[in-house]
Amino acid sequence: MSKKVLITDLDNTLFDWVDVWYSCFSAMLQEICDISGLSADELKPEIRKVHQRHGTSEYSFLIEELPLLKQFFPDKDLLEVFRPAIERYRAERARTLRLYSGVADTLLIVKGSGALIIGYTESMAFYSNYRVRKLGLDGVIDKIFSPKDHDIPKALSREDIRKYPSSRYEFRYTQHHHTPAGSLKPDPDVLKEIVGTLGVGVSECVYVGDSLHKDIAMAQDAGVMDVYAEYGKAQHTSAYQLLREVTHWSDADVEREKRITTRDVKPGITLRSSFREIIEHVEFRSWDGSRPTQGSDRNLESCY
Repeated sequence: MSKKVLITDLDNTLFDWVDVWYSCFSAMLQEICDISGLSADELKPEIRKVHQRHGTSEYSFLIEELPLLKQFFPDKDLLEVFRPAIERYRAERARTLRLYSGVADTLLIVKGSGALIIGYTESMAFYSNYRVRKLGLDGVIDKIFSPKDHDIPKALSREDIRKYPSSRYEFRYTQHHHTPAGSLKPDPDVLKEIVGTLGVGVSECVYVGDSLHKDIAMAQDAGVMDVYAEYGKAQHTSAYQLLREVTHWSDADVEREKRITTRDVKPGITLRSSFREIIEHVEFRSWDGSRPTQGSDRNLESCY
């Protein structure tokens, strides 16, 4: 089977997002509890409300917006008080953010064939950008599609929160585009729009993802060859329990998840232990065109 374009999910397909999130967040939360004297059970409901308000469980300005912390430290700079918690988060992120075994060499094989590599994620733009750069995939992945970022606090500007020149926060080679506001997987129309920006047909693409009901169902409905990254589905019990307790998902999101998981989805190809198994099933060949242009679809907005 010969394909010109590899479209891949990022989180839990190229790296273990759950482990990274849990390691970072649980370490930060414990440090917040140690400094404040508050319990995790007291803080979790407030954390969930902040996450829901901003639509992400990775919200960067969480500490400054927790009412209990503002109440207990009314005249303090919360960023300074809880700087050890922020440092613990960053240390855990540096320790755990790693590609799954086999991902790097497989992507380089695909890249060497001349095929395009496209990333499609539901994680917001800033967090996706950071991880792709830190994982060494800037330029390996040709194009990333993700939701826009959440708003930053009104009292701050991007310049206020950046310690380095703006160029340090941008891709050098990978092009970054936004998916339509409010769109969620499984939305086959978005996937077909992404394919449309590349100047190829759906029959020339293959899509890899770790979720049967989001990634695989979406690819099948869009007419794209589907590959299930089964190795990425392992659920860390303690991690998922904490994630559920502080999740940004609303009650409506939970109900939607229940509805989509009633579908019986049978993947076309399954990668059981490693991303590199895709090479056994798919032959990649050169994409015969110029590299994709930015902002070539009216619904898929360029970040630049």
